[in-house]
Amino acid sequence: MPSKLYVGNLAYDVTQEDLSEFFSQVGAVQSAAVISDKFSGQSRGFGFVEMSDSQEADRAIETLNDTELKGRRVKIDRARETAPRSGGSGDRRRGGGGGGGGRGGRGPRW
Repeated sequence: MPSKLYVGNLAYDVTQEDLSEFFSQVGAVQSAAVISDKFSGQSRGFGFVEMSDSQEADRAIETLNDTELKGRRVKIDRARETAPRSGGSGDRRRGGGGGGGGRGGRGPRW
């Protein structure tokens, strides 16, 4: 079963191919993705790699974590599963609220 890894502190010019090649040193890479900003298209400095199994993922963490890729020391850890985001609905708490009634305030200036 594939095992997904988070890869942080990537240089902004790292490509999916670079990630795939880097991780292939320790095992079979199922997929590699560099996350980019949806507006500018520039890398956000992190990505995900899916290794073919849990043992290879562990080996990647032990071997490659805190090693250099394109001039930066990458941070590798198991990816955390996130709950799917819902649409715009739901009970979102809005910050703020009204200003206080209070008594003070400035009086007339005469």
